[in-house]
Order: sequence, then C-alpha cells, then structure tokens
Amino acid sequence: MELNDRPVLLPNPQHPISIEANPNRVVVKAGDRIIADTRNALTLREADLPPVQYIPRADANMAELRRSVHASYCPFKGDAGYFDVVALGEEGRNAVWTYEQPFDAVSAIDERLAFYPNKVTVLEHSD
Repeated sequence: MELNDRPVLLPNPQHPISIEANPNRVVVKAGDRIIADTRNALTLREADLPPVQYIPRADANMAELRRSVHASYCPFKGDAGYFDVVALGEEGRNAVWTYEQPFDAVSAIDERLAFYPNKVTVLEHSD
C-alpha cells in the first residue's frame, strides 16, 4: 500500500504497535514549568522502542508551545507535525510531535502531543 509514493505499513508481528489508556497522572515539565498535566494519556508501544505518552492538547499549556516548520513521516503512523517548547529556547526546538491525521490503525493518537524525553521531563504519578 502507498500514499503519494510513500509506503503505508500496518502494525504486524515484526513491528507491533499497541495503544492503551495510562491509568497514571502524567506531568510534562520544561525546567520548573509545567507544560502538560493529564490523567488521560495514552501509552503507545511500538516494536522495541521505549513507550511514548500521548497527551490530549486540552491538558497541555499550548501557550508554552510554538508550531515548528519541521515535519516527518512514519510509514506506520503518518505525517507528524512539531512544536517547539518556547521556554527551552534552542534546546526546545521540535521537542513535541503530533499526528493530526494518523493512519486508521493508530487513530487514537489523533491531535495528541508526544514529548521527547531528552528535551523535557515526563513524570508518571500513580496517586
């Protein structure tokens, strides 16, 4: 299957993807600033990659983020857009990614935000 000459791949036994509700509170911080705070994160597990928390935009402080011109493509999820974390300056460039029209197999992450853990702190609280 192809989309505009780009491959479209479905999760499979060699490259599994699962998405489940995270029962914990997830807080994303940039230094001392709270960028997101949610009890509605989804945990995406993809192949051998570390799990990623996808957070609803409603639970993020969008004023702390600025749309980036950077974009990428994943054959399993689709086109990704990016945001900069303004408070982090240059270090915060493209620190956040989002799939605004993900493929059907991962439609649950639509419009959610994911954060690079090497740029921000992602904490899980079981309280």
